Amino acid sequence: MSSLPPPSSPPSAPPAHPPAQARNPLHGLTLEAIVTALADYYGWEGLAERIPVRCFSHEPSVGSSLKFLRKTPWAREKVEGLYLFTLRESRRAQGGRSSEQSPR
Repeated sequence: MSSLPPPSSPPSAPPAHPPAQARNPLHGLTLEAIVTALADYYGWEGLAERIPVRCFSHEPSVGSSLKFLRKTPWAREKVEGLYLFTLRESRRAQGGRSSEQSPR
């Protein structure tokens, strides 16, 4: 008597996980859009008070800020964090989630 080969297992389907970026509010936003929205919302002076980096306090511009933030990961994280905080606070002030997302 010969033994039968073990039954083959059905091909495994990929796990049913939602896309990694589905709930990321920064997904699809450029750094330029984030900096512009924060500068419009707080002003350069207010932005420099919240994140004390030279590009926000001395002759600030979107261009110089982008140049600095792209080279400086810790500063970029602070800017993204402030954007997320501001987004949460504005939603909270509006009474929950809304299709209008300030400070965009």
